[in-house]
Amino acid sequence: MRRNTKWLLALGGILVVLVAIIGLSRGGGSQASSNKLTTVKIGVAPGPYGDMATKVIGPLLEKKGYKVVTKEFNDYVQPNKALNSGEIDANLFQHTLYLKTFAKANHLKLSAIGETPTLGMGIYSKKISTLSDLQRGDTVSLPNDPSNLARALQLLAAQKLITLKKNINVATASTADIASNPHQLKIKTLDAAQLPQSMSNVTIALIPGNYSWNAKLKPSKALALEKLKEDYKEVFVVKTSQRNSKFAKAVKSVLNSAAFKKAIAKSEFKDFDKPASWQ
Repeated sequence: MRRNTKWLLALGGILVVLVAIIGLSRGGGSQASSNKLTTVKIGVAPGPYGDMATKVIGPLLEKKGYKVVTKEFNDYVQPNKALNSGEIDANLFQHTLYLKTFAKANHLKLSAIGETPTLGMGIYSKKISTLSDLQRGDTVSLPNDPSNLARALQLLAAQKLITLKKNINVATASTADIASNPHQLKIKTLDAAQLPQSMSNVTIALIPGNYSWNAKLKPSKALALEKLKEDYKEVFVVKTSQRNSKFAKAVKSVLNSAAFKKAIAKSEFKDFDKPASWQ
């Protein structure tokens, strides 16, 4: 009888332990469910910044409780309108100057909350390996839209391939503003999307970052890269009403973190122009 009693007591103890374990397991499950990630949708355009959002910013934001998904737009108009309407939570596709100009023209209340590394315009070639190999009369292709054309002319001037007239507005410079062209370069202006294909027919092509990235041209292979002004650095944008939200604060924390700098240094974006605050 005593043996049976001892056996029953032992069995009871085992059952108590099992119940406790099950209870802890359920409690752990409740805790895990309370820690589910909040999904945020980031608008991007074709180019490197969708990849940066997914491969670098996303994993860092996940540690702060957010799962990043991207929505790609095929133009530079819809990402801001979609953000303003609440279709997306943020966007990463534009520089400061474009944001200010577009928001003002369209009466949108959008705010930049941080900068990311930015791929500027580059000089690329299939025919020469250094700009010192340029010959008199060689052909150069430039983007024909006013903003990118002005930047391309400034890049040529920075490399001492041309000079621009004094006292001009460099932000709106055109080929008419070239003061001297010592190499007598033949300048051909094209739609920016056509510039990578033009490399077979010209000596050098000046290609904006998004288009060089889509053409799989590595910035490390550029003969020269644009040194970007702050207004041309890529920015992470949210609605102005949300700039102090928990999500916005998490983004700011990530973009200013040592972990972000380290991740960029190990990534395909390592040669991009860095935010001024990184200096």
